[in-house]
Amino acid sequence: MNAIKETHFNFPGQTGFYKGKVRDVYTINNKYLAMVVTDRISAFDVVLPEPIPYKGQVLNQIAAKFLQATADIVPNWVVNVPDPSVTIGRICEPFKVEMVIRGYLAGHAWREYSAGKRQLCGVSLPEGLKENDKLPEPIITPTTKASVGHDEDISKEEILKQNIVSAGDYTQLENYTKALFKRGTEIAKEQGLILVDTKYEFGKADGQIYLIDEIHTPDSSRYFYSSGYEERQEKNEPQKQLSKEFVRKWLIENGFQGKDGQVVPLMTPSVVLAISDRYIELYEQITGETFVKHESENVINRVERSIIKALDVL
Repeated sequence: MNAIKETHFNFPGQTGFYKGKVRDVYTINNKYLAMVVTDRISAFDVVLPEPIPYKGQVLNQIAAKFLQATADIVPNWVVNVPDPSVTIGRICEPFKVEMVIRGYLAGHAWREYSAGKRQLCGVSLPEGLKENDKLPEPIITPTTKASVGHDEDISKEEILKQNIVSAGDYTQLENYTKALFKRGTEIAKEQGLILVDTKYEFGKADGQIYLIDEIHTPDSSRYFYSSGYEERQEKNEPQKQLSKEFVRKWLIENGFQGKDGQVVPLMTPSVVLAISDRYIELYEQITGETFVKHESENVINRVERSIIKALDVL
C-alpha cells in the first residue's frame, strides 16, 4: 500500500530533523518547521508496525480546517499547507504541558474514576457518575509532555510549583483551552457530534502564545454521536463514538496495552484497510465534507516536491 511510513528528506536550508510517533518534522533555517504527518499510528504510546493509508492526510486536513476555524481565538503556527500530508509553520518554543480538556467522563478519566479516584489532576469529581456521563462543567486535566515514554497527569498546582509554566502564561493557556473547546463543541454539534475530550498544545515565539500541532482530530480528540446519546446512557450501553479508541480496543482484545512483555497483534492487510476506512469515515463525519484520496504513483516524491516548492517562496 502506498503509505508514508517514514521520510528521509534533505531540504535546502534544513537545520534539524525530529521524528515523532506520527510526525516527521524538518527545521528550515531555524525559522520554520515542515511537518510531514505520516501514516504511522500509535496507541498506548507505542508506534504500531504497519502504516495506515490516508491516515496522515486525514489528520493534517482536519487540523488545517480547525486551526483556520479558530484563528480568531488564538493565533496558530501555520504558514502554509502545501500538500495533503504537510503543514509548514513558524517555530515556537513548546510549553512542556499538554492542555487536556474533558466535557464527559470517558477514556482515561473513566478508568481512573472506576478505579476509585475522585480527583484527577487536582480537580475533584462528584460521586455517582457512570462511564460517558456529561460532567457538570468541562475540566482541564493537563499532562506532562514526555519526549520518551508515557505522558503523566499533572495538576495546575504542580505545574506552577515546578515552574513548568509561569502563572501568567498558564492562566492564558487555560482561557484559550476553554474557548477552543467551546468552539470545537459548537462545530461538532453542527455535524451531529459531541466533542467529548481533546488536547491542545501551545508554544511561544517572540513573546506571543501560539496554538501548535493538530487540533480536533480523531488522534487528539474523542467524539460521540449526538443521536441516541441520552438513550444509550439510560440503558448503560456503550456510546457510538468517533475516535482512535476503536484501535485501542482492538489491541486490548488481542492482549496488548503497551506493557512490558506484550506483543503487538498481527496487523493483517484487512485490519490495516479497516482502520484506514474508519479514519476516512472520521474525516467525513467530523468535517461534513467528502474525503478526496490524494493518490500518486509515489507519495513520498509528491510530498518532497510539495515542500521544496513551498520553501522556495518563504
